[in-house]
Amino acid sequence: MILLDEPTERVCAAIVSGELAPVRLAIVAPGGYGKTAVLEHLAGADNVRLVDDAHLLSEAELTELLRFLDDEHAGLVIAARPHPRPDGLNQVLGRLRGQIVLRPFDRDRTAAFLGGAERAEAVHAESGGVPGLVRAVGDLSLLRHELDQAGDDLVRFLLAAEAGMGPDLVHGQNEAAHATGLVAGDGRLLPIAARALRELISRDRQIALRTQLVELQLERQGPVLPLVRPLIGAGLTGTEIGAAFEAAAEEASAEPALAARLYEAAVKAGRRIGARWAEAVARTGDFDEALRLADDVIATEDAPDRADAARVAGTALAHRGQLAHSAELFQWSDTGDSACFAAIGLVGTGRLAEAEASLEKCRAGGPPTLLSGAVSSAARGVLESVTGQPAMALSILVRAAEMLEPVSARQLLPDSPAALAALVALHSGEAVIAEPLLDRAIETGTLATRHRLLRAWIAMLRGDEEAAAEGLREAGNELSPRDWLFAVGLRVGLARRASDLAALRRIWGQAREAVMRHPVDLFTFLPFGEFEVAAARLGERARLAPHLRQGRQLLSALGDPPLWATAMHWSGLHAAILDERPDEAAEHAGALAAGAGPYFAVMARAGESWLKVLGGDVDPEAVEAAARGLHGVGLCWDGARLAGQAAIRTSDRKAMVALLDCARVLQGREPSVAPGPARLSDRERQVAELVLAGLTYKQIGDRLFISAKTVEHHVARMRHRIGAGSRSELLAELRAELEPAQGTT
Repeated sequence: MILLDEPTERVCAAIVSGELAPVRLAIVAPGGYGKTAVLEHLAGADNVRLVDDAHLLSEAELTELLRFLDDEHAGLVIAARPHPRPDGLNQVLGRLRGQIVLRPFDRDRTAAFLGGAERAEAVHAESGGVPGLVRAVGDLSLLRHELDQAGDDLVRFLLAAEAGMGPDLVHGQNEAAHATGLVAGDGRLLPIAARALRELISRDRQIALRTQLVELQLERQGPVLPLVRPLIGAGLTGTEIGAAFEAAAEEASAEPALAARLYEAAVKAGRRIGARWAEAVARTGDFDEALRLADDVIATEDAPDRADAARVAGTALAHRGQLAHSAELFQWSDTGDSACFAAIGLVGTGRLAEAEASLEKCRAGGPPTLLSGAVSSAARGVLESVTGQPAMALSILVRAAEMLEPVSARQLLPDSPAALAALVALHSGEAVIAEPLLDRAIETGTLATRHRLLRAWIAMLRGDEEAAAEGLREAGNELSPRDWLFAVGLRVGLARRASDLAALRRIWGQAREAVMRHPVDLFTFLPFGEFEVAAARLGERARLAPHLRQGRQLLSALGDPPLWATAMHWSGLHAAILDERPDEAAEHAGALAAGAGPYFAVMARAGESWLKVLGGDVDPEAVEAAARGLHGVGLCWDGARLAGQAAIRTSDRKAMVALLDCARVLQGREPSVAPGPARLSDRERQVAELVLAGLTYKQIGDRLFISAKTVEHHVARMRHRIGAGSRSELLAELRAELEPAQGTT
């Protein structure tokens, strides 16, 4: 079945009826356009000779046609492809009076041909609307004869067209290719034709012809990636194909997984690749394999790229959490950029003197590229965070991150200036600066997972558990050890903030594993701080003690820089409170006063306020000032918790209500409404009284002759109605609710 357009139908009808006589017409169109089908449509016409595939006729046959045309009453409709065009055919066509023009189907005619619109869009896109190709979409074998008859030169052209370089690479086949109907008017190989090449031409013939194209392109020194890609896994060896794989891998630098496969193919073909293969593998996130490949190069004494391999290995080890060994490899690499990375790692592991020496090499080495400028600034910023002013350190790191943005997507980095800047910002109460920096880094650069986790950390600290959980989901499950450490820290922190002890117990096993796999370094204080507080909550501090001791020794080696020490003392304070160790808590609170500047003043005031609240000394104004100070430096949840805990411990009902309202405001919620009897039903009031008396759900159920599950539902409804964010806040609200009634009994 063929669907003719309206003009063609009119012409055919006139020919068959004899209205158009004598007819002398040509149908010149590429293969698949329906020439044969039109001739079949004209089979009933009288006194009309029909000739198909005239481009294949011999000169003798064409001469005979010319004699036939000498009779002015003779009718002829001749169909031919536009190529080849022998002289005899040109003479025949010159004696004709017109031409029937065949065009591809539009989408409506494609749908009509298929008998419905369901697949029309996809089929039209694959076939270009060429009628024969529309039919072949459902039966690719219809194109087998076309490809079997095509010579090697034509198939080479089609394979080159598939790679986007047909006429440029294979000359003299452009007209022949278009005559097949497999190539669109703009020279693009139609998708169905590309599929036919892959599936209908034997694998051996494909490999042979593609290899010839690759050799041609290598001679021209043109891009080879589109030509080489289909040859991956073909087991090819030899100097030229190995060089082609290597060149293609360089072109595929923006696709690390593809580049790694191409380098592997080049090595199997006999090329010596070394560090570049290891780097491509590292950029896919497979740091174990990257380390193995890099180590092989480092161990080969005559390898020319041992320094590059050491840089790759140092980067992989940083991602795996082994910062000390990473710094050693960067030192051994002894290039300008490696010296910068070494300085960052040395600061992070407490080796300050070595870091300063490495920074001098960093300043002296290499051309002033954006990368070298950014990593040099990052190293200076990290050193400044330990030896100088936090504000200056953050400024340097922010500028380093912005300098790297235009080129960051193609770099293999042990850490990014954006991540380091975010860490310094989080440790100095400047999360508002870190968040947009991380957003830009996610959009433009590498290490997207690390940046997402740090952004989620900011959300958790400000009390936005939903955004923090979403950041965790975006990070995925395929994480390096360093990223996994932060992901587990986030899970622990979210469970703790939700007062979900069951979830905390479930996650604690992961936390212990993460701690065992990842040594403490300066840049991991955030997750280790969360682990310390959770360990105290679960009675597991002894398990974590050696690691925390390692962290404090690291701080001591660096001279106890307030920027980094404050976070450790803040988590230590809360762990000591939970562990009921007032002397230790007082020691941490005192240490919080060591730093100079607004942020450290806020933390010192908050630590002092916590100690007083726990001792029963609740000064509402001082607590609210401390809580709002914490909120102002990005510790929104901590600020709300301080206010809430103070509310629970004060005996002044007016102060309690004010502090609860403060906690609600800091959590971004509305202040509480005035308490009154209408807020609780009689049954809920009974449940509330027993909850405040310290009874378990089961004990309450036994007392009221209801199930423990029903008690739990009552408590959940009360919590929702009152709007309490935690159990401690619920208890405070219930106490406020019931005290007036209790006072009248």
